[in-house]
Amino acid sequence: MHYKLDIDTNIENILNDVGESIDAKEVAYEVSMGKRDFLRSAAAVGGLAIAPGVLLYQTASAKPAAQAVSGKQRWGMLINTNICQEDCDACVTACNEEHGLWDLGRPQTDAQWIRKLNVKDKQTGHVTSLPMMCQHCEHPPCVDVCPTGASFKREDGIVLVNAHTCIGCRYCMMACPYKARSFIHESLEDQLPHAPRGKGTVESCTLCVHKVDRGDNNTACAEACAKDGHNALLFGDLNDPNSEISKQLEKHGGVQIRADLDLNTGVRYQGL
Repeated sequence: MHYKLDIDTNIENILNDVGESIDAKEVAYEVSMGKRDFLRSAAAVGGLAIAPGVLLYQTASAKPAAQAVSGKQRWGMLINTNICQEDCDACVTACNEEHGLWDLGRPQTDAQWIRKLNVKDKQTGHVTSLPMMCQHCEHPPCVDVCPTGASFKREDGIVLVNAHTCIGCRYCMMACPYKARSFIHESLEDQLPHAPRGKGTVESCTLCVHKVDRGDNNTACAEACAKDGHNALLFGDLNDPNSEISKQLEKHGGVQIRADLDLNTGVRYQGL
């Protein structure tokens, strides 16, 4: 899906003009009061164990116990808008197929982990094709507002949602300045084993964490872009000065969208 915008403002403010607005009064809880109250109580004590060493609830800053990740790495993405093709949706298609984001024919509510924005400069007429996804912030607002700790950031910088503790309040969707999260409205079938999803929960780009955790350090979107010969997306370790992404940033630089918010995003852009 493409969004065509005519703007004459700084690129830093484009996100004020795109995506659905979410009125707090329209936020509906699609979970039972019992579960909500239970998880709120768990949040109040900072964690709840159902057996020794088994946590039902983890605080927002904790890494998942089953994930052996290191703070020495910080995974991120570099997007070169100079070579991103306006009419190409290879990254979107690859993401949808990789994570089972099937098209339900409801564009207003279908999940979008990555979407293409076409931004047109009114003065020059130049169109910038801008892939947009979760920016994997160092200081993610979605984590700050989550009442259950379902939104969390791993030590390697990947921001995720624990569907088991997400109560569907959608506070994170309202807090995200990039409008990067989707709410699952439908009962889902034909789910993929590596990408479980659930009705009534929120989700967003995971930087293909299932691939990262098995040592395949690339994302489906970047692979698809390279396969099409564009190479506009580059995934890698921002903390490794010898990684290709770090070398490109050192050589050509990169900007963060809404850098004024001081979130230190893991997704950087060139050509803006």
